[in-house]
Amino acid sequence: MTTLGTIGRRGFLLGSATLGAGLVLPRAFAQAPLKVAGLHASPVENAWNSRLHQALQEAARDGAIDYVFSEGVGGTDYARAMREYAEQGAKLIVGESYAVESEARQVAADYPDTAFLMGSSGGPAGDNFGTFGTWNHEAAYLAGMLAGKMSESGIFGSVGAIPIPEVNMLINGFRAGVDAVRPDAKHLIGFIGTFFDPPKAREAGLAQIDAGADILFGERIGTADAAKERGIKAIGSLIDYTPRYPDTVFANAMWYFRPILDAAIADTQAGNPTGKNYTPFSLMKEGGNDIVFQKSMVPEDAIGPMEEKRAAIKAGEFDVPINFDEPA
Repeated sequence: MTTLGTIGRRGFLLGSATLGAGLVLPRAFAQAPLKVAGLHASPVENAWNSRLHQALQEAARDGAIDYVFSEGVGGTDYARAMREYAEQGAKLIVGESYAVESEARQVAADYPDTAFLMGSSGGPAGDNFGTFGTWNHEAAYLAGMLAGKMSESGIFGSVGAIPIPEVNMLINGFRAGVDAVRPDAKHLIGFIGTFFDPPKAREAGLAQIDAGADILFGERIGTADAAKERGIKAIGSLIDYTPRYPDTVFANAMWYFRPILDAAIADTQAGNPTGKNYTPFSLMKEGGNDIVFQKSMVPEDAIGPMEEKRAAIKAGEFDVPINFDEPA
């Protein structure tokens, strides 16, 4: 873990990484940069944390924020790290409270003048504890539509972390997209019991392939390794895995954190309460998620129906089902 209260091993974040296609342009910020701290339970290379980290980097490069961060912060240290950043003058602290809900909410109550924006399965609290969910289920649905037209066996595997609502919704969204074009589909579901264990995700993917799956949906990093090893196709989630697996990953259900971050920054700068649910900024119509895919790897007759549905989602004419239930 980086030393808390320092800039972190990557220093101030003026990196050159650009956000993916489909993201709305950043808002214009007229005020002085806001002091923002990122508190990451996993390494920033982890898919989910990389989305937050990259958006925060971009906001720093745009001059909207001054950004410091710590990564690999364990649950026993998380509340203490939140307190230290608040004591050091951070006006907005971005992180995740999934494993420390009660502790994180207590810290926010103790620092009412600091805004907190936390990935959470619970609701907001007070005037300063804002929450968000990772809603890229719309993009997963569209990826499922493509997958449904590509499978020969009709068996689809999905590898997830832990059956929390956001993970369940994502896998269920993928399944719904498959079923929309392949009603006879069979789905194999596996959870690895942790948020970051690529070898374990690979093993889960291999087990699904052995059971007949010829397309894998990888909610977790490592799933595509199994698909590559066995010569089948895979779908990525949150980030674009295609450059790493050019012959394996044909689509990605992308998630973009910047719209959520911009909304929280604007509220913090304006002195508005931030104790609200920022999840709606994850929706496709807000630029919060979208599909990216390789046309050369997808049957042409699958693209048209998917694009029609994509346009309908963006126009608010079609709602992808939200199903938080653990997939059977």
